[in-house]
Amino acid sequence: MAASPRIAILLALLVASSALAAAQKTKAKPAAGPAGAADAAPPTDVNKALKDDQFSEFKQLLHDTRVDTQINAQLTDSYNGLTIFAPTNAAFDKLKAGVLNGLSPQDQIQLVLYCVLPRFYSLSMLGTLNGKVNTQGSGHDGPYRYDIKRAGNNVNVSTGVNSMLLGSPVSKDFPLAVYPVDKVPLPYELFGPKPPTPAPAPAPAPAKSKTKKKHKKATGIAEPPEADDSTAADDDKKSAAAPAAGVARWAAALGVLGAAVLGGLF
Repeated sequence: MAASPRIAILLALLVASSALAAAQKTKAKPAAGPAGAADAAPPTDVNKALKDDQFSEFKQLLHDTRVDTQINAQLTDSYNGLTIFAPTNAAFDKLKAGVLNGLSPQDQIQLVLYCVLPRFYSLSMLGTLNGKVNTQGSGHDGPYRYDIKRAGNNVNVSTGVNSMLLGSPVSKDFPLAVYPVDKVPLPYELFGPKPPTPAPAPAPAPAKSKTKKKHKKATGIAEPPEADDSTAADDDKKSAAAPAAGVARWAAALGVLGAAVLGGLF
């Protein structure tokens, strides 16, 4: 009879232990419904964040340029997160025909990267920036930028070519924020006015004919005058003619004298 109370106590302890273990399992199991959704993994796939049909053209451009792969890799490894200004299909419809096809493949990539900011910004954070903000697009002069300012209860984004207000975010949980925009952001570096073409260089002056250089006279030494060829020739002729004229005059004088002598004799 003494063993019965002990057996009863042992049985009571076993029942209590089983009940406690069952309670712990129930507590550890995640709750279903909205509470379970709160414990879901953070968004790391840009295509899932842009699942709405209004982003189909932007998603296609992300795929064609392979920027979606780059974004997903950054979302997995980055501690800063990303922010995307996602143009809607209506935004692409506003572009002039041939604008996208007129860009080189590299410029198309930069256009898509221009829609991506290199960190996570909530709407309230964007409203405090009030100035130039870098994007992941870049060129020879560095990153392409936005001029972001608060506009009432919203945020205005200007590229220098066009501007837009941000729509309600379709993804607002870190590490990815996505805001719809009703215009395709056009970076100033690609779509701004081009600098004027420089004027052509003036034609070179015609070459001057070569002239005989005159020798510089040495100080204190007079150079002999250059002889004039015609004058020199005349002088030579005069010199040669002078003796002949003298001989002729002597011959004439002798002839006169001879004539006078002969006349006296006869």
